[in-house]
Amino acid sequence: MAAALAALIGSTAIGSLALATPSYADANLPLPLSDAGYTVADGVHQHLFLADSSHNQIVVTDSTGKVTGTVTGLPQVRDLVLSPDSSTLYAAVYGADKIVAIDTAQLKQTAEYPTGAHTTPSHLAYADGRIWFGYGDQWDSGLGVVDLTAATPTVTLDLNAGHDYASPPKVYADPDNPGTLVALDAGISSGPVIVYDVSSGTPVIRVTEDKGGFYKDAALTPDGQDIVVAGPGTRALTEYRLSDLSAVRTYPVKDEPETVSIAPDGTIAATVLDTDDIGDTYVFTGGPDKPSVRNVSHNWMPGTHAISWSADGSRLFVQTGSGGSMGLHRIDEPRKYETALTVDAPSTAPRAKSLKVTGKLTSGLSLPAGTPLQVTRTDMDSPKGKSLGTKPLGSGGTFSFTDTPPAGGKVTYTVTYAGDAAHTAAQAADAVSVSRGKASLTLTNNGKVYDYGKAVKFTAHLGTTYKNRTAEIWADPFGSDRPNKLVKSGKVDSHGNLSVTVNLYRDTKLTAKFGGDSRYNPASAVSTVGDRVSVSTSVSGQYKAKSTWGHTYYFFHKSKNPLITTKMTYFPGRAQKFEFEVYYQGKWYPGDPAYFKLGGDGVSRVQITGDHGKDVGWRFRVRSSYVDGTSGDTVNSTTHGAWKYFTFTK
Repeated sequence: MAAALAALIGSTAIGSLALATPSYADANLPLPLSDAGYTVADGVHQHLFLADSSHNQIVVTDSTGKVTGTVTGLPQVRDLVLSPDSSTLYAAVYGADKIVAIDTAQLKQTAEYPTGAHTTPSHLAYADGRIWFGYGDQWDSGLGVVDLTAATPTVTLDLNAGHDYASPPKVYADPDNPGTLVALDAGISSGPVIVYDVSSGTPVIRVTEDKGGFYKDAALTPDGQDIVVAGPGTRALTEYRLSDLSAVRTYPVKDEPETVSIAPDGTIAATVLDTDDIGDTYVFTGGPDKPSVRNVSHNWMPGTHAISWSADGSRLFVQTGSGGSMGLHRIDEPRKYETALTVDAPSTAPRAKSLKVTGKLTSGLSLPAGTPLQVTRTDMDSPKGKSLGTKPLGSGGTFSFTDTPPAGGKVTYTVTYAGDAAHTAAQAADAVSVSRGKASLTLTNNGKVYDYGKAVKFTAHLGTTYKNRTAEIWADPFGSDRPNKLVKSGKVDSHGNLSVTVNLYRDTKLTAKFGGDSRYNPASAVSTVGDRVSVSTSVSGQYKAKSTWGHTYYFFHKSKNPLITTKMTYFPGRAQKFEFEVYYQGKWYPGDPAYFKLGGDGVSRVQITGDHGKDVGWRFRVRSSYVDGTSGDTVNSTTHGAWKYFTFTK
C-alpha cells in the first residue's frame, strides 16, 4: 500500500498553480429561484425569507443560507415584511390581489387580506400595527393600508394624501420612529421622496422633495431618522434626513447602485450593477470614504432588494445570478476588508538547491510592511506540512523568501495570512516540481518461453534509493478474462532482490514496480514470457505398432480409417492445426493443413478417410499444433505436438 501511494504521489501532474483558498468561511449556495427576490431576515427563528415570484413561493433558508423549506401557493409574490416580534411574515401577493400573513414558526399561512381586483400589491411596510402597501400599475397606483389594530382587519385604498403616483410606491417604516412612513415614487424621473405622518392611521404628508426619481432601493437607518437611497443613475448612495429630506452624506460607488441594506449597528451594505466586473458588493464599515469592496459574482447584479443582513448583523447575504442559476453568496466577515494572496514559485527546481518564492498580499485597506505571513512546506518527507516560520510582508504588499527543498517530487509552499480586526484571513499556495534521481530496476526472464504449468522464479532487482526499499511484482496473463494481479510486494533483501515463483498457464507480462521516494523517481521493469500449451496426440484403429524406420509406426489394414485424437489445453474458440505429410524418396512432403475446433473438453478427433488401397506401402505422418494467432486466440505461445507415423498394408 505504501509503495502504491508513493507511486500515486510520484505520478501526479505538477504545475505552478495558485491555489487561493480563503480561510474564512464565505460560501456560495444554490437557490431554487429563477430571478432575484425580495428578502427579509428573521432573527428569532433564524430564517431568511426570499420571495420567488417565478415559482409562486417563498424560499426559506436557515441562518447559514441553506435552503430548508418553502411556502407555496403565492402567485407572483413580491415584497416581504416582518412583524416587530418576528412572529408573522407578511407577503404582497401581486398575482392574487392580496396580502397574506404567514406564521414564521410553522411556515404556514394564517390569514389573507384581499386588496381588491386588479390592485396588484407589490411593496410593504409595517408601522404602528398596520401594513402599508404600494399597489397598482403606473399612473393607476396608490398607497393602501391593512389596519391590523381593528377588531376585524380592514383594507383601505387611495391614501396618497394628494400625491399622484407614477408607479406603486416603495414604502419603508421603522418601529424606532413611530408614526412615520416613507414612500418613494420610483417610476419617473421627477418622482419625489415623501415622508408621511401615519400616527392617526390616515397619512398626512410631512415633507416631500424630488430627489431625481427612478429609485432602485432604500433602507432606513436603525434609529428610523434617516433613509439611504440607491439611485437614480448616480454612482453613489445618498442618505437623507427624514425631518427635512436634506442630504446628510453620500456613499460613492463605482457603478450604478442597485440595492442597499443597513445592519442593526448602522453598517451600510450595497450592491452595484458592476458592468466592468470590478466589484459588486460594498460595505461601508468606516463610513463613506473607504468601503470594503467584494466581487461576489461575474454577472451584473439584479436590481430587486436582493441583499440582506442577518438579523444580528453578523453576516451579509447577497443574491447572485439569473435565469434559473441563482445563488446566495454568504459573507461571514462583511465588515472586514477582503484580502487577496498570491504565491509564485518556480515551476521546476533541482533538489537540495536554493529556490526563491515570491508573492503579493493586497487589500482595499493596505497592510503595513512587516505584517507576518506563515509559510509551510509540504513534500514527500513532510506530507502533513513543515513550518518554515514567519516571513514579513515587504513594501507594496509584496514578499519573498528562499528555501532549499530536501525532498524531490511535488513540493508545495503554502502562505497564510491570519487576518486581523480589519482584514479577512487569506491563504494561497504554489507547487514546484523538484528533481529526483533515476532508480534502477530490472526483472529477470524477459523473452523466455516455458512449458505449460511451469513454476518459474522471477527476480526484481532494485538499485540505490533513499528511504523506500519496497518493490512490487505484478502478473498480467494474456487474455481479457484474466486481470493484472499483484503477486508479491515487500522490501527487497540486502542484495536489492525481491523474488516470486509463478505457475505459468498463459503468456504473461510481469511488471516490477518501485513507487519512488523523496529522492528517486518511480521506476518499472517489464518481463514478458511465453507459455506453451499442453498437447498430446494418440492414434487408434491400427492392428499393430512397431519401431521401424527410426520411429514408432502404426500399421493399418487398407480397409481401416485411422482415428487421430488430440488433447490440448482448452480456450474458448480454440482450434488445433492438423498437418499431414507423406514420405517420398528420402523427404517428407506436406499436404494442406487444416484447423479443427476443440471440444469443451479440449479434445479434437480427426478420422483419415479415403481409398487406402492406393496408400499401401506409403509412409505417412500427422501432427497437431497450437499456433499463436491462427488457432483462434493469442493467449499462449506456439506449441507443436509430436509427429505420429503410420502406414497401410493389405
